[in-house]
Amino acid sequence: MKNIEVVAAIIIYENKILCVQRGENKLDYISKKYEFPGGKIELGETRKETIKREVLEELEMEIEIQEEFLTVTHEYPDFILIMHSFICKCDNPKLTLTEHIDYKWLKKDELEYLDWAAADIPIMKKLMTY
Repeated sequence: MKNIEVVAAIIIYENKILCVQRGENKLDYISKKYEFPGGKIELGETRKETIKREVLEELEMEIEIQEEFLTVTHEYPDFILIMHSFICKCDNPKLTLTEHIDYKWLKKDELEYLDWAAADIPIMKKLMTY
């Protein structure tokens, strides 16, 4: 089974956290699930460079990375995902969805009500006590 290494941005603005919804996917278990924005690390990129690039590509947003938060290893039916998450902040909550179908800015105690991708759940749970 192949390993895929990705990064995820936990973007915080005025005590709310950005949650984005994936579109339809041939893999049922991630189709239309909520996640933290991010993506695959490209050759020669650092994790922080990847986060900034992915957030700019997916959301047309500038962010400031503050600290590493949690690394999750999750075995999906078709691959193993290793996801490094980082706490980030933005000065402006305005964004443009280029890949996702919806987004929400939620307070910590509202996060558990979304239908999350499985790999993002440990991050969401840790954020609730952050």
